[in-house]
Parts: sequence; C-alpha cells; structure tokens
Amino acid sequence: MSCDVTLKKNGFKLTPQRRLILDIIHDSGAGVTGTEILERVHARMLGVNKSTVYRTMQLLEKLECLFKSETGGEFVYHHPDEGQHYHLVCRICGASLDFDEALLLPLERVIERKYDFQIDYRHVTIGGICSNCRNKK
Repeated sequence: MSCDVTLKKNGFKLTPQRRLILDIIHDSGAGVTGTEILERVHARMLGVNKSTVYRTMQLLEKLECLFKSETGGEFVYHHPDEGQHYHLVCRICGASLDFDEALLLPLERVIERKYDFQIDYRHVTIGGICSNCRNKK
C-alpha cells in the first residue's frame, strides 16, 4: 500500500513536508541519516522547523512508510521499497558490509520454535569489529 493511502487510512494528510521527506528518502537509494534529511529539506523548503521534520519521520516510521536502522552510531532511514537490509557494522571505523539474508534463516526458525515469535527482518545491523581494525591491534 502506498504511503499516501496509508496516511489517509490513518487520518493523516500527505502534506508537502511529508511528501518531501518521503521523496528524499526514496531518492537516496541506500538510506539517509536524519541530519542529511534535515539538510535536504531545508535546501528545498525554507522555514520548515527541525522538530517538524523529526516528528514527521517518527510518524512515517510508525505507519511503516519508512524504516529506521542504526549504523555507525547514527540512525539511517530507508524507503520500504528498498526491501530488506542486512549489515555488519564495525564499531571502530564505521565500515558497513552487506551480508546474505540466508545466514539468518536457521536463527529465525529456532526463535520461532522456541519463543513462538516471528522476526521482522526489514533491517538488521550487527555490530562488531572488521578485519582491518582487528589487524591493527
């Protein structure tokens, strides 16, 4: 379901600010930080308050019109059309590597059986230390 339909169904309008934020996230392709969204909104639409931008992002996330993940100590926002994201993120240098979702399937099965819990794998970030940083020690 499109975000404008989701907003309307939940009693919200697709305001110009909401449309702009969705467009920025969609156009980014690989995700964009909150700071980057704020800068791009201010570059395109004068007078939009910082709190308006962050409240809008919070609403859009709640309605699943965007998804938020944490990478390298920052929140990154993704458009739902991007699909699922799986990242290994180095806690030292911030490098991010994509990994294959198939690696999580055995874990998903165990959690579903043992805890009767269905995992939402839209965005998975696993922190650790990359080989470059480990080799520097």
